[in-house]
This record gives sequence, structure tokens and C-alpha cells, in this order.
Amino acid sequence: EVQLVESGGGLVQAGGSLRLSCAASGFTFDGYAIGWFRQAPGKEREGVSCTSSVDVKPYYADSVRGRFFFSSDKTKNTVYLQMNSLKPEDTAVYYCAAAQLRTLLDVHTVCSAPTYEYWGEGTQVTVSS
Repeated sequence: EVQLVESGGGLVQAGGSLRLSCAASGFTFDGYAIGWFRQAPGKEREGVSCTSSVDVKPYYADSVRGRFFFSSDKTKNTVYLQMNSLKPEDTAVYYCAAAQLRTLLDVHTVCSAPTYEYWGEGTQVTVSS
């Protein structure tokens, strides 16, 4: 079956960096949209960085643009989220998600949670001040 497993979360001081990984099994990224999302307690799940294809430049939320970077390694069937200059407001559970699609998605759709059918269990990122 389709499986997505996140890793790389942890506790880091403000200004530090983390790299999250999302390992996929049961499918390959070809033909799938991929997204990184996060959810803090009491808040809605929000898109962080998402793309219609790993071969297309990803969209970044305004709050993370210039600090976070999406990348992929097709040989390992893994996508990554490099998180730099972390802020306390970045604290959340981070999820990766995948959706099979036939066409490229517009900016608002590609980073909308209902677009995605397959989700990982999440990894906690905590940024201390």
C-alpha cells in the first residue's frame, strides 16, 4: 500500500536548522503531487511547501519563503524539507502528503490539504526561543 514516513523532527533553538525527510513506499513520485503541511495545537493544518510534480518548482507559503526549501531524491524515493532560520512560530507537527493527479495544479489547490489523499503520521518540530 501507499506509505509516507516522515523523519527528522526534533527540538532546535531559534535560528537553527532541521531537514525533514519523507520516504515513500508503494508508489513512486512520478504522477503525484507532493506537499509538506504543518499543524500547531488549536490551529488548522496549513500548506508549507507543495508541488504538482517533483520536476516542477514548488510553491512556498509566504511565512517560510526564503527559509524553507523543498527537494527530492528520486533514487531514494524521498522528498525533503530543509528548514533554516527557524522561528518559534514554526513549531508544529509536520506532515508530508501525496495525491495522484493528471494535470498541474494551481497555487491554491496544490497546497490545499483536501487535495491530498495519502498522508504520513507526522513528525514534531519544536523551536525554542
